[in-house]
Amino acid sequence: MVAAAAAALLLAGLTPSAATAAAPSPPVPQLDWKQPCVEHFECDTAQVPLDYRTPQGQSIQLAVIRHRATDPAHRIGSLFYNPGGPGGSGTQALPAVYDLFPEQVRKQFDIVSFDPRGIGSSTTLHCFTDPAAEQSLLSRLPAGFPVGEEQQSAWADTYARFGRQCADSDRTGLLAHLSTADVARDLDVLRQAVGDKQLSYLGTSYGTLLGATYANLFPGRLRAMVLDSAIDPVAWTTGRNPQDRALTPFLRTGSDLASARALDAFLDRCGAADPAACAFSAGSPEATRAKFTQLLDRLRRGPVTVGTPPQALTYDYASAVSIVTSMLYAASPVPGFPDTGWAALGAQLQGLWTALDTPAAAPPTGGLPSQAQTLGVLCADTANPAMDADYAGLADLAGARSGAVGPYWVWQTQRCAAWPAEAARDRYDGPWNRPTSAPILVVANTGDPAWPYEGSHAMADTLARGRLLTVDGYGHTVLGNPSSCAAGYEERYLVDGHLPPRGQVCAPDRQPF
Repeated sequence: MVAAAAAALLLAGLTPSAATAAAPSPPVPQLDWKQPCVEHFECDTAQVPLDYRTPQGQSIQLAVIRHRATDPAHRIGSLFYNPGGPGGSGTQALPAVYDLFPEQVRKQFDIVSFDPRGIGSSTTLHCFTDPAAEQSLLSRLPAGFPVGEEQQSAWADTYARFGRQCADSDRTGLLAHLSTADVARDLDVLRQAVGDKQLSYLGTSYGTLLGATYANLFPGRLRAMVLDSAIDPVAWTTGRNPQDRALTPFLRTGSDLASARALDAFLDRCGAADPAACAFSAGSPEATRAKFTQLLDRLRRGPVTVGTPPQALTYDYASAVSIVTSMLYAASPVPGFPDTGWAALGAQLQGLWTALDTPAAAPPTGGLPSQAQTLGVLCADTANPAMDADYAGLADLAGARSGAVGPYWVWQTQRCAAWPAEAARDRYDGPWNRPTSAPILVVANTGDPAWPYEGSHAMADTLARGRLLTVDGYGHTVLGNPSSCAAGYEERYLVDGHLPPRGQVCAPDRQPF
């Protein structure tokens, strides 16, 4: 009985060092970096095992990208970057954010990223014969999240059908091998492919879960790791107590609360600002909050038309997805992205406000983004309440504690309630405190609207050798909301291994208004 239990643990990946030692080593791909690519970058495709239990078996492709160190005479090695998501494409994200990396890091590291399995230009999960077939299934759903019993029933039924379609269409077996643990094993193979003895890594947002998973699967192979805006790994994967299992993962991590706090800060700061700085300002924080409430009340009654070309926006789409949740991510304009920042959010809300007298004929339908790539990863990693659980009640709970932004976070993972069970085969859910060969630096904004600051604190405390660097500012990820102070500490850590002092707090370079 003991031997059988030990074998089961090995197969489940819960004792990763032993499992890695027992299994044959996967082949290391050869990279020549000669594929067509973005200017100043080099690209290639790596072959990696579909299933690391049989590493000599079927393989899949990973799209890989790098920017060479600009000071090759002092090159240290490669720094791997993952932008998060889940479902983020590294080959698209790296060129967009490359200039945000600290200068000395760009000088001394080749910066490398990749599209994780199932994502972008890597081997992906094909659930439908073509995009039109997927849109046909999704077309009856609201663009943001369901409101009311009829929409909620349609949402649950549609995503149950979506899961069955993915299971029926999966001819390669990829569905069972899309977890972050699988991606961590890919990352270790790529580390070997670029010739590094140990991994240097920077992960933002959901990329912090990849980093933490790698650190605990391969604790002796770590040179340096920065986790920017981290997830509480225990809360996300299993919950910290049995009662947590009744909640959706985003409620366990408090993402709804983080969005609500950031929204409150936006309305207060917008209201205190001149309308020239924040177009949605009503002259005071109190008046601006009341204006926002009126805006939501009007949108609940029906869609309005805004923008050029005209677009119909509804309560669920405008308040939770397009405007509030996503545009809170950048507190100040991100260099190279002029339509970001809280000032841009204020302008968007004011545009809706002035359009209230122009009702739309009908709510938006169809045209939803493809879901398979995101769900393939999200559903593989998370433990969710069952299909017959009271998701409407959970949405009410989120709304009661987090206001307008709360329900969105519930319905995002309800999409996983009926996802095929085999997707969880390779899920890693701890332990998270295996002693690593190097300390891990966790950085976070106190006003993060997606993964709350408390999650980064929990990540740093849960890791065996974590150190937290705090930025007293707003926005999601420090990389996307620059702090020269934090960048300096990250640079010294990545280059020389020097951690910031315990309890160090930095300021952002810019305030929202």
